[in-house]
Amino acid sequence: MSQIRKQSIISSVLVYIGFLIGFINTYLFTREGGFTQSQYGLTGIFVAVANIMYSFANFGMAAYVTKFYPYYRDNLPRKKNDLLSWALLFSLVGFCLVVVAGILFKDLVVRKYGTNAPDFVRYYYYIFPFGLGLTLFTILEAYAWQLKKSILTNYLREIQFRVFTTLLIVLTFAGLITSFDLFIKLFSFTYLAIAAILLASLVLGRHVSLTFSVSIVTRKFFRKIMHLISFVYGGNMVFTISIVFDTIIIAAVLPDGLALAGIYTLAQNIASLIQAPQRGVISSSIGPLSQAWKNKDLARINRIYHSSSINQLIFSVAMFALIWMNFNDAVLNFHLQHRYLEAAMVFFYIGLMRIVDMGTGVNSQIIVTSTFWRFDFITGIILLALTLPLNYVFTKYYFGVTGPAIANLISLTVYNLIRYWFLYARFSMQPFSLKTLYTLLLGIGGYVLSYYIFRDMHGFAGMILRSALFVFVFVSGVKWLELSPDVKPVWQTMLKKLGIKKGD
Repeated sequence: MSQIRKQSIISSVLVYIGFLIGFINTYLFTREGGFTQSQYGLTGIFVAVANIMYSFANFGMAAYVTKFYPYYRDNLPRKKNDLLSWALLFSLVGFCLVVVAGILFKDLVVRKYGTNAPDFVRYYYYIFPFGLGLTLFTILEAYAWQLKKSILTNYLREIQFRVFTTLLIVLTFAGLITSFDLFIKLFSFTYLAIAAILLASLVLGRHVSLTFSVSIVTRKFFRKIMHLISFVYGGNMVFTISIVFDTIIIAAVLPDGLALAGIYTLAQNIASLIQAPQRGVISSSIGPLSQAWKNKDLARINRIYHSSSINQLIFSVAMFALIWMNFNDAVLNFHLQHRYLEAAMVFFYIGLMRIVDMGTGVNSQIIVTSTFWRFDFITGIILLALTLPLNYVFTKYYFGVTGPAIANLISLTVYNLIRYWFLYARFSMQPFSLKTLYTLLLGIGGYVLSYYIFRDMHGFAGMILRSALFVFVFVSGVKWLELSPDVKPVWQTMLKKLGIKKGD
């Protein structure tokens, strides 16, 4: 577990640095006198549609790499390892089919979005290079995870991508990029840029040897590979559509859809801060989980399950409380456009959804790397069946821009409960303990204490005092109750680094 802990911590640090840059970008996008809400919303639409493109184009290749890499590594020399070659080839073929479908169905897009989101129609074709870059990067990322290069991939996805965006924003404000038209066209190539960097790194490190000669491993596992990708592909596709459908439905059914999509995107981006540890944990646990299933090491899988649950729950509860108690003050104090105050309740429900998702640990990764990946497809279908109608009805008829957040909270809670039940019934694995309850109570208690003591104090002083009190109460409680097995060794390492405690 020490290797997972180390990579998770480093990856989480990189993710938080990336989020810091992302918040700078968000501020520049949303501040008074900056980009319009519709322009910011269009960048959110780009991300949502690109994820759908990837879900259709990848043909389950990321899961193929994740599940079968140990078999290729253990049985083939590097030059005869054809795993990455097939993964890239089939993903490129899949994306070509996506392009063809995109051209054929453009008229439908125009009818659905021409009124509420005209800029989406105007820049429709520029979403394709953005989606291609995301597709290539995600396949290469899955391969790099197996090489234990999650730190590099997290740097590129979380930091470098955002740095490119920052550069484009700064050049726009400086007048070197003379229009939003040029900005969004350059923005569409940012994922291709980080995919090229990752590929170059793998090639220079001699980790890539492209060959289309069918290896003995491919022949031996061909039927299992086809079964895997057929189910996982469908499962991932419906899961991705479920996750990004919210932004798309807002732009389609609400008047001034792109502007409201911008408000929703702000809430999503702020809520993503809660998710930072999850990305690090996932990227560093995929390889060990895959190897543990190969070795039939259920005890190790259970340890990863428990550790991922409590660690992610601690982070998510703390970050949710800190953001929620300061949301409105932050919008006003940082001089964001006042309409972004509407994002507060959207964040509330998305934040609760993140807590539920992270608190249930790496259940998705455990299932995907096992031989029960068919179940991933089944739960994906259930999620889609809940998400699509709830999003549409809640958004159009009841809650407006808050509707998708409420719908997703309900859908993802049911989705994770089903996965919890499956792992418990099949393997007697479940991630919760009394420490789970203590974490939730500690978060609620810290929030109530901090918020109500300083509820009449606003401005930066109020934000700082509320946050400082909450951090003191929550961190002290986590350490005193020993809620996470990783807190003590991390704390001791920090003391040694600071010279406060000598090494053994």
